[in-house]
Amino acid sequence: MGNNRVTILGSGTVVPSLRRSSCSVLIEYGESKLVLDLGVGTMRRLLEAGVAISEVTHLLFSHLHPDHTGEFISFLFATKYPETYRRRTPFRVVGALGLKDFYEKLKGVYGEWIILEEGLMWIIELNASGPDRLSWEGLEILSLPMSHIASSIGYRVQFSKGFSVAYSGDTDYCENLIALAKGADLFICECALPDELKVTGHLTPSLAGEIATRAGVKRLVLTHFYPECDSADIEGQCRRSYRGPLVLAQDLTSFEIPS
Repeated sequence: MGNNRVTILGSGTVVPSLRRSSCSVLIEYGESKLVLDLGVGTMRRLLEAGVAISEVTHLLFSHLHPDHTGEFISFLFATKYPETYRRRTPFRVVGALGLKDFYEKLKGVYGEWIILEEGLMWIIELNASGPDRLSWEGLEILSLPMSHIASSIGYRVQFSKGFSVAYSGDTDYCENLIALAKGADLFICECALPDELKVTGHLTPSLAGEIATRAGVKRLVLTHFYPECDSADIEGQCRRSYRGPLVLAQDLTSFEIPS
């Protein structure tokens, strides 16, 4: 079955950084390998985590901003490389309503370079205005709209043995995120900027902590750090509202999923 684990592939933003790639999370469970968001640097981090792109079974996009989709074109182009293609099984690409149109527009620019053989890639659109669900052997995914842009959704991955991972994507404070993270074993939450630099559509450490506390999560993982976070006391600000287990993500930070 291999290692069941969650790995932060990218803990940063669109701002270039030697320490942090753009947003991405890898979930490995049995034969499933899910990549949540696909910012620039993800494919290199996948290799460093011991996973080839040919092994990815699901791509899940929280929304279509460049720091979350920036390597999608490269992923598709690399998938056409013959040596890689011969080892591929079909994979699913999941996102909110508008994902299919997004891909059609990319094809309008790149044409055959990102068009895969029929049956290799399946695009699934989820509800951007309410809850939605997907399930397959051993896994169930719940999505809820987030407060960022109209097509933003967060994900909760529920495993057959009871373990759960909630992923905020980009969002401001909202009740849907509290519902999504309720009782989660691992809550991966964006924390774009320090409290004093709060901007609309993003969270800060104390707000992320408040959500985690209200949701009663088992462990909070803060990620999606802009460079301003590097010189701030992110942990201290989060502790104003949250007392539970806390991790400040780095690229390749990893967590085991209990068997």
